[in-house]
Amino acid sequence: MFAELLCGAVALVLYVNTLGADFCYDDSRAIKTNQDLLPETPWTNIFYDDFWGTLLTHSGSHKSYRPLCTLSFRLNHAVGGLEPWGYHLVNVVLHGAVTGLFTSLARLLLGGGLWSLLAGLLFASHPIHTEAVAGVVGRADEGAALFFLLSLLCYMRHCSLRGRAGSWRLVAWFLGSLGCAACSMLWKELGVTVLAVSALYDVCVFHRLKLRQIITLLYKRKNAHLLLNVVLLAAWGAFLLACRFYWMGNKPPNFSNSDNPAADSPSHLTRTLTFSYLPAVNFWLLLCPDTLSFDWSMDAVPLIRGLADWRNFYTTVFYVGLLLLAWFSLCTHRTTRGKDTNGKVHHYTNGRNGSSNGHSYNYNNHEHLNNSNTDAHINSAQNGTKKHYESRTPLPTTENIVVFSLGLLAIPFLPATNVFFYVGFVIAERVLYIPSMGFCLLVAVGIRSLYIRLRRRSSRSMLVYSSAALVLLFGVKTVLRNRDWQNEEMLYKSGIYVNPAKAWGNLGNVLKSQGKMEKAEQAYRNALYYRSNMADMLYNLGLLLQESNKFSEALHYYKLAIGSRPTLASAYLNTGIILMNQGRLDEAKRTFLTCADIPDENLKDPHAHKSSVTSCLYNLGKLLHEQGHQEEALSVFKEAIQKMPRQFAPQSLYNMMGEAYMRLNKLTEAEYWYRESLRAKPDHIPAHLTYGKLLAMTGQKTEAERYFLKAIQLDPTKGNCYMHYGQFLLEESRLLEAAEMAKTAARLDSGEFDVVFNAAHMLRQASLNEAAEKYYGQAASLRPNYPAALMNLGAILHLNGKLQEAEANYLRALQLKPDDAITQSNLRKLWNIMEKQGLRTTSP
Repeated sequence: MFAELLCGAVALVLYVNTLGADFCYDDSRAIKTNQDLLPETPWTNIFYDDFWGTLLTHSGSHKSYRPLCTLSFRLNHAVGGLEPWGYHLVNVVLHGAVTGLFTSLARLLLGGGLWSLLAGLLFASHPIHTEAVAGVVGRADEGAALFFLLSLLCYMRHCSLRGRAGSWRLVAWFLGSLGCAACSMLWKELGVTVLAVSALYDVCVFHRLKLRQIITLLYKRKNAHLLLNVVLLAAWGAFLLACRFYWMGNKPPNFSNSDNPAADSPSHLTRTLTFSYLPAVNFWLLLCPDTLSFDWSMDAVPLIRGLADWRNFYTTVFYVGLLLLAWFSLCTHRTTRGKDTNGKVHHYTNGRNGSSNGHSYNYNNHEHLNNSNTDAHINSAQNGTKKHYESRTPLPTTENIVVFSLGLLAIPFLPATNVFFYVGFVIAERVLYIPSMGFCLLVAVGIRSLYIRLRRRSSRSMLVYSSAALVLLFGVKTVLRNRDWQNEEMLYKSGIYVNPAKAWGNLGNVLKSQGKMEKAEQAYRNALYYRSNMADMLYNLGLLLQESNKFSEALHYYKLAIGSRPTLASAYLNTGIILMNQGRLDEAKRTFLTCADIPDENLKDPHAHKSSVTSCLYNLGKLLHEQGHQEEALSVFKEAIQKMPRQFAPQSLYNMMGEAYMRLNKLTEAEYWYRESLRAKPDHIPAHLTYGKLLAMTGQKTEAERYFLKAIQLDPTKGNCYMHYGQFLLEESRLLEAAEMAKTAARLDSGEFDVVFNAAHMLRQASLNEAAEKYYGQAASLRPNYPAALMNLGAILHLNGKLQEAEANYLRALQLKPDDAITQSNLRKLWNIMEKQGLRTTSP
């Protein structure tokens, strides 16, 4: 028990510095924007949605069904909201628990002492685990590993009790193993592979069957208990996988080309060579975790397109080595002798316990055995039929452990190999969390075997010191790697060497959020230098340029983003907004309509897509509303409500519905939607203002004034609120109060044309012509090419007796809008006055 506690403590200490880390990379999508974590969302939704909060049967879902992990996030959210500290604490504690359980597994296999401690320390300190522990979404792998080990240990206990305990205890441990396997799968999909690992343990470790003996056993159907257990494990695994496939809609997930480029390659040779090479790369990361990255997608690992690629040599070496090791362990017979740590030779007698179903050795006696006495002989079957499985030694042989370790390394990794289905990544370090257990066991048993074969005490001491140095180096690397996960900026900078396109792009997002616009723009351009067709980066660069008022450049990049990914709804949305602001209304309409017609299938982020489509329809309806097409606007608004996702904030959409009904003089419907807007967001200022106008129209003056004043109270710095209240006061003939509201509005929103222009109108209606002239002039300076602003400035100058200045503004307005009847009439009147006063005019 001491080794388990020590290794668990080491695991906690190595990751204690992650407790102050922020959310990084995928954490935002899995936690910050995941509606399933919110208390107002029914908790049962986690059983119908994927890991990212998308309905599992949706075509754009990643099909990552991990409800137990999502439930743990929801509990974290209920206790501490979005405070990262609590999420990281749970991850670190889980890693400590998994390390303790793994050390317990190593003790049962290696007999305790130095070697099980070494295996546990290697697992605790291995740098490959950093992503799973420091990245909050890695909790899925930790939770799966926890129940993976519990399931395996339950099954091992079940095996050890055969022939020595009542049937109910055997069944209880077996059912516990099956239940933990199901829980492991509900944390992460690969957890179901524990059933295959358990079967491997039963056949190759507990029964110690060699390859020839396994074939004979299957052919002659001996040992019914073993065969029944393997069949039950396989049946339970098939049942879980069938349920899993049915629950996700009987369809596999779809991933983009950038997630897994090899899967999208038309060449069978390229796919085969690349997919064969990737396990070798993963094994190298376990063997030498020097270069680690948060993301290995895109071209981080270039495709292998031909046999001449030198990387095929490493692939060959990897598989040949793996097969030779497996063949040696499964087919080699060895003598029943071994050396203890002092070099003394021991001869073992294989004992029988009298049961007919392949009997177990007693794990309870492990502590009394020398842990290095591992090489044992399995009696050969006489004529191939002798009951070889009745022979037992106290501990598994080295060959047994090597076979089991190889299985523990390879079997949980199989789902990531693209053999059964394509996955959404090239390499994902957190996927190696469970397979690394097999690796750590292999290293420990390898060092133990070398220790036994070394005869000199100094050589053995050097080996022990080297092992300690390895653990120390792993620990130092882990602590240093944890620093990269402290925040997103450090993480993305650390990944530039491996995946520059993705790292620079994500770094640009971080720099933009920090207000470092120039550095962010350069980061986006660096990302596009490495991969010019990244739709997300093109879009992000366009968004940055739009926020910097570089609208033409922004429009260019939005169009490139759409060309790269025609389903990128957010690019259509911002393109339409720019076109609308530029007065290119027909183009804006077409853009919004195109966005609304994008098929809702095979999308990377369905929630974001639906939000952008809803916003496009909202802006299209608003444009139609401003053009006076109220019926069309209402139709578009209703479509937006139908397509609106759960996380979309609907208050503005509901408010515009009310505006459209109000224009149609359908006041009852208008009132309903204004109230819906306020119900969705009680502090929504536009709804207070529009509802106040409706109440004023229906004679509820006191109630109307209360809503106007409430809007001002909600945001005293918003000039638009004072402007609407001033118009109400003006209609009530409270002219001086209205004038004060107008001045306040224009002062607060001096850069907003609509506010300043309306303030000037109100002052003019209040007969404060000097003040009105000031604000008409300010409005004209904000929009020097807007005919209405110039015409009204001319009119107020006309009234104020500044006839020549008035003439200049009238003429400028007519240049911009020659057929404007009101401006023409005002200009003729002005010329008549100027002629009477003997002033020179520019009349023809």
